[in-house]
Amino acid sequence: MRKLTYYVGMSLDGFIAAPDHSADHYPVSEEFLKDFLLADYPDCVPTHLRRHFGIDDAPNTHFDTVLQGRTTYQPALDLGITSPYAHLRQYVVSRSLAEAGPPPSPDIELVSGDVVAKVRELKAEDGGLGIYLAGGGKLAGQLLDEIDELVLKVYPVVLGDGIPVFTTEFGVRTFSLDATRTFANGTAVLTYSRSKG
Repeated sequence: MRKLTYYVGMSLDGFIAAPDHSADHYPVSEEFLKDFLLADYPDCVPTHLRRHFGIDDAPNTHFDTVLQGRTTYQPALDLGITSPYAHLRQYVVSRSLAEAGPPPSPDIELVSGDVVAKVRELKAEDGGLGIYLAGGGKLAGQLLDEIDELVLKVYPVVLGDGIPVFTTEFGVRTFSLDATRTFANGTAVLTYSRSKG
């Protein structure tokens, strides 16, 4: 069984982006960029940035598939990038894109129906690496009961308002802390797995 991992950056008060969906307010130090983002999770770096940082040949270490919502996919489209994670199998959850016609790229598979069923299908595949849930908060909320692992990049900023990590109805789900990593600029990476039982 493959894992679904929600790998996401967030503020201290639990927001993944500002109200306008921007996320350029997070302080990314050189240490954090080189020693964590590029070294440990190169598969989560968009393809055009992998080329920029000289890691386009880096093997995928955690994921072979990415799942993202329309709002998360839109910034790439705005830049004319129709296949932002060309090194992964890509799924975009969107009814509006599906209604508009074929996907913007043959590398993209649109999911306009039951996203939970699709995730269960992907998780049931034999072999392979895991599934990277790239966001956003509404999609993560829909898939909360399917998420096996959380990798939370917690940045030392408070936003006060914005897009929450999860948008869903109240319900208690428990996770176990597996690892903590801290950086000199105050950023922490917390890795959790779903509690058993």
